[in-house]
Amino acid sequence: MIPGLPAGSAPAAADNAGQSLWQACAEQLAQELPEQQFNTWIKPLVAHVAEDFSKVTLYVANRFKLDWIRAQYSGRIAQLLEHIYGHPVPVELTIAAREAPVRVAAPLPPPAQPEVQVAEPVPVAETGDNGQPGGFRSRLNPALTFDTLVEGTANRMARAAAMHVAGTPGHLYNPLFIYGGVGLGKTHLVHAVGNKLLADKPDSKVLYIHAEQFVSDVVKAYQRKTFDEFKERYHSLDLLLIDDVQFFANKDRTQEEFFNAFEALLAKKSHIVMTSDTYPKGLADIHERLVSRFDSGLTVAIEPPELEMRVAILINKARSEAAEMPEEVAFFVAKNVRSNVRELEGALRKILAYSRFNQKEVSIQLAREALRDLLSIQNRQIGVENIQKTVADYYKIKVADMYSKKRPASIARPRQIAMYLAKELTQKSLPEIGELFGGRDHTTVLHAVRKIAAERQQITELNQQLHVLEQTLKG
Repeated sequence: MIPGLPAGSAPAAADNAGQSLWQACAEQLAQELPEQQFNTWIKPLVAHVAEDFSKVTLYVANRFKLDWIRAQYSGRIAQLLEHIYGHPVPVELTIAAREAPVRVAAPLPPPAQPEVQVAEPVPVAETGDNGQPGGFRSRLNPALTFDTLVEGTANRMARAAAMHVAGTPGHLYNPLFIYGGVGLGKTHLVHAVGNKLLADKPDSKVLYIHAEQFVSDVVKAYQRKTFDEFKERYHSLDLLLIDDVQFFANKDRTQEEFFNAFEALLAKKSHIVMTSDTYPKGLADIHERLVSRFDSGLTVAIEPPELEMRVAILINKARSEAAEMPEEVAFFVAKNVRSNVRELEGALRKILAYSRFNQKEVSIQLAREALRDLLSIQNRQIGVENIQKTVADYYKIKVADMYSKKRPASIARPRQIAMYLAKELTQKSLPEIGELFGGRDHTTVLHAVRKIAAERQQITELNQQLHVLEQTLKG
């Protein structure tokens, strides 16, 4: 607790005490929040504490940050200030005065840097690449590295595991199985592993391949009776990176050959990194012994990027294309384009092209015009009532249970999931969502959102259910 100021204290002393109060609050928040969240939302805040401690005014950069901080953090800030000071201290959020005009997007020259978070691999020339011996083709895209991958909560665990594999292949996390929806950066991550290993050990034999190409290679080997060459190619690798193994479904001969290659590579302490659209036990029509091999190392998910990560991706991507995206525009786009990195990049291209062709500044209004088709589709398809009905159907409960006061787990759990999806997929505020769920308080909604978000990271089955619901709602 900050000691009370003696009567007649000078304003400077009051200012110092006020800043000490806010500093103590910020330090506590830094311990509670993930680093990226703290740096994005709390660290930039400018606090003014009234001389008599009757109010703390927090100055925020723009409307989007103000709304987000009010919904997500203002309650906790008020609690901490009261705990530190010893009495309630009202908190007011206000937008800081702008210091400079928004910069206009410059005409776009050809991109000068590699794209950030490119979702699809770029074909590599059919010659030896990455300096590998004997003309061996890695099929890696050199632009997809750890440096060009924007890190966030959604991919932090997968990225850490991938970096470990790149640094010490053949040891822990073998195989590494990365799963998640379309356009979330799985391909970028596996290319980054290969590029890092080749940078450190240029003599390594590394191959990136899509599962469909492996199927094609098996068919060719079968037709041409060249299985010796096929086995020599795949069994001699130091690192195999294979995308979308769900494509092995119902292909018995391919699964048999992949099993043989898998066993041979593990026996010689080579590493295997795979991606899929679902976790191993969720794969359909894959032999059980292959699924058990997939699940024998480390399985990690890549989630749809959270708001801060989406903002960072947009700003970085714009810079790589020699353009500027004002922060408030990035927040607007990030709040409306939530599903994956690929859609974010598509939205950014539309905005920059619209800005260039109409010779207008990049602004929220311009972004709204450029993305009007996307925004109208979203507004038409996803509403809280639609979410409630979809979730109720999925978990086989009545829609009326979403607004009722019933609290058995069979009803409360789907209700929390529906609240979480309402926050993720609509523009409704916490109080608005609470009202639509039977007049519940916004703190009840916030608890549900945080609970489901945390459990999604830990419970594979829940994560898969949420993926299904999200894809159903997005049509």
